[in-house]
Amino acid sequence: MYIRGEHAELVVGGRLDVRSAADARAVLHTAIDSGRGDLVLDLTELDSWDATGLGVIMGAHRRAGRAGRRLVLRGVPARMQRLLVATKLHRILAIEGGLAVGAGLEAEAMPRV
Repeated sequence: MYIRGEHAELVVGGRLDVRSAADARAVLHTAIDSGRGDLVLDLTELDSWDATGLGVIMGAHRRAGRAGRRLVLRGVPARMQRLLVATKLHRILAIEGGLAVGAGLEAEAMPRV
């Protein structure tokens, strides 16, 4: 797993899982605490995430809210979009451009940013 960028936009790549969760959490918390406005997480280079990785994203979402910021996901890969829909987290998380229609994703439940 790697994260690069600055306080307003971060690119998350590789695997976001139990092995990388602590490092990812630390980087995200620092970015949230040191910036203002939306924090965009570009996930186009993310290969996979597990429940722990998804928990890191949700924790960052909550922390951003407490800091008066908004966490925005960009470029969520299709297989991860399906997981967000299955867990109904797509209703909570801000997803830039919404989710792709098709592949089992329902257009009505796709928030736009």
